[in-house]
Amino acid sequence: MQLGVVYPQTDMEADPGAIKHYVEVVEALGFRHILAYDHVVGVNPQSRPSWGTHPYTVDSQFHDPFSLFSFMAGVSDKLGFVTGILILPQRQTALVAKQAACLDVLCNGRFRLGVGIGWNEAEYETLGVPWEARGRRLEEQVEVMRKLWTERSVSFKGEFHSIPDVGLKPLPIQRPLPVWFGGGSDRPRFNDQKAREPVMRRIARLADGWIPQIGRRERMLELLGRMHELLREYGRDPAKFGLEAGVIANRATADQWADDVKFWRDAGANYLTVNAILDGLKGVDQHIKRLEEFRSAVPASAGEVADKPGARPISEARP
Repeated sequence: MQLGVVYPQTDMEADPGAIKHYVEVVEALGFRHILAYDHVVGVNPQSRPSWGTHPYTVDSQFHDPFSLFSFMAGVSDKLGFVTGILILPQRQTALVAKQAACLDVLCNGRFRLGVGIGWNEAEYETLGVPWEARGRRLEEQVEVMRKLWTERSVSFKGEFHSIPDVGLKPLPIQRPLPVWFGGGSDRPRFNDQKAREPVMRRIARLADGWIPQIGRRERMLELLGRMHELLREYGRDPAKFGLEAGVIANRATADQWADDVKFWRDAGANYLTVNAILDGLKGVDQHIKRLEEFRSAVPASAGEVADKPGARPISEARP
């Protein structure tokens, strides 16, 4: 199991010096990858009284993940990068495939593309993409991107795409790039079994791995069990399917952090990200201090286990 961090971009300075310092310390502390969230725009809650408890607004800071990771790749030759998650249906498919392929080349094959359908209808409207049918659009997008990443030239005609015998160059180092899916969360906003089931089925059919939202550990194990049932139903081996779990690095005790890491290591997670966003920390120095505290409680060796197939991209059993 590899330990990584969630990049706290809503809490940190946006300048390159702060980002470079953060990346260097993360690498020095023995973390193996950085996960970043994706939002293109934020809404003005003053014009949306019903916005309620949604976490991000026009005042929330987000770097574009491809730009961010390209910069980070220039100051680190070891860290991996993963979007957690990129809202794929609101973006142009071939452009995402191109950006992901170039990033994979620039970071020497250390990129995973995490995708999902998102929850912010205002972003879809801003980007000129219909909110409806976003799930079907995502499924076709993944099919198209895998073709673009592995074939010299692609001809394709589908519900959402018409590709007239064209190709990408450079192709990524990983062919195809690993595509991980978010969704199927235990968070209250998504805790609707009827709505969750088709999301989990989509993940089981198409994804190389799963990045669920952090939830109650016992409930997350139930959802993981259901995911394994669905994988077997679609003829796939759960042992070859990746899982990226998470730890909330808030004001918990050192023993609780260590117990969380042990729990997910024993549960078979391939990756575990430490998340200190929305905990009142401000600036790169405070976030680095929290990671140092976490590392004092959880040494680098605590998360590491022998490589398992699920930690690498899989290609078998795709429809």
